[in-house]
Amino acid sequence: MDVEQGNKEIAISQKLPCLSQFFAKVKSAFMGFLKKIRKIAMDDPRRMIHAIKVGLTLTLVSTLYYVTPLFDGFGESSMWAVLTVVVVMEYTAGGTLCKGLNRAFATVIAGSLGVGAHHIAALCGQKGEAILLALFVFLLAASATFSRFIPEVKARYDYGVTIFILTFSLVAVSSYRVDELVQMAHQRVSTIAIGVATCLCTSLFVFPVWAGEDLHKMVASNLDKLASFLEGIETECFGEKANFESLEGKPFLQVYKSVLNSKATEDSLCNFAKWEPCHGNFSFRHPWKQYQNVGGLIRQCAASMDALSSYLTSFSKTKPKFKADAELRLEIQTTCMEMSSESAKALRELSLAIRSMTVPSLARCHVSAATSAAANLRTVLSNDITVWETVHVAMIASLLAELVNCIKEIACSVDELAELAQFKSIDSVHSAAVKPVSDEETPQQVAIDILS
Repeated sequence: MDVEQGNKEIAISQKLPCLSQFFAKVKSAFMGFLKKIRKIAMDDPRRMIHAIKVGLTLTLVSTLYYVTPLFDGFGESSMWAVLTVVVVMEYTAGGTLCKGLNRAFATVIAGSLGVGAHHIAALCGQKGEAILLALFVFLLAASATFSRFIPEVKARYDYGVTIFILTFSLVAVSSYRVDELVQMAHQRVSTIAIGVATCLCTSLFVFPVWAGEDLHKMVASNLDKLASFLEGIETECFGEKANFESLEGKPFLQVYKSVLNSKATEDSLCNFAKWEPCHGNFSFRHPWKQYQNVGGLIRQCAASMDALSSYLTSFSKTKPKFKADAELRLEIQTTCMEMSSESAKALRELSLAIRSMTVPSLARCHVSAATSAAANLRTVLSNDITVWETVHVAMIASLLAELVNCIKEIACSVDELAELAQFKSIDSVHSAAVKPVSDEETPQQVAIDILS
């Protein structure tokens, strides 16, 4: 007995460390999960507010099911209001408007057509009704599905077309067995309308998240990221303490990469922004499409930066020797530094102009300076053939010149955006009126009133 008891104690003592390690891993995983949730909430507190809004909206529409008088009026169709909230409620107000209006209009149109198809098919008798209903379902489902391949329909009404097919099929098929079809269709349309209206009210009036505003800030932020890359190039590659051998792993070589993958988010925000009403500085006919054009040029510039970054990284590993004399080397270094500096300043000015919705007049000066520097560099490289013996010099210069051209195109696109959106000029934002003082005061003094 003592031996068996001792063996059990030994077995338990051997298992205890394993159990403690298991619980330690569970605790560590749980704490890591909590930290991740906290980080997500801290990065954008609007996400937490959106979660609360969804819960609030579901609670409101569920009263159709809980309150007996309301349930007696809508019946089992009350559940459609709950389902509508789940599928319609989006993070942005534009997203909710897009899906909500698509669902509402598609349900009304498809429900009306379904009831009409039932009445027409009923004229053909019981056998003919089934055949005609099947034909109607085939024709409308096939036509609606094909319309989804049209780019304009795919971009803005894809969800509505899907709901149209679903609603028409449900109404048309169920009409063959259901006697009170009109009442059923009325209840479903009513509950879906209630669900959509509740979603829209919550999304538009309770701490709304505007897709247009997010798109506006996203484009400006992407310009800042490109500027950060060029500022890093200026300091780390052409500055006084430039050191090509230690470029790998530098933060500025990674800052632009998120811009390359921004197209899907940008297109989604642009589509949702078109559905939103006037808000803030954005009018109903705000040129959201132009933001996509600017974003496309920004991504092209980021792709050129990616090529330059890859070349600089590989160049830092090979450690080639520069064959040109010191004077020529200094001239090329100074010109490249000027190109990087002026391009970065131009991008900063463009970003600031978009954020403040003012005409980017200062950006043109920086773009002109960068273009002149690029032209000077081409002249230097073409006049001195020995420089071309060092291929990496020509490659870096060529990639920088390509960046300058990209930034020039971005500046033109932002100018077009400023014209379409009627950005304010700097003169109108900060105008100054100069008035001479009265004769009794010192003649050399003037009074300046600043009007903001």
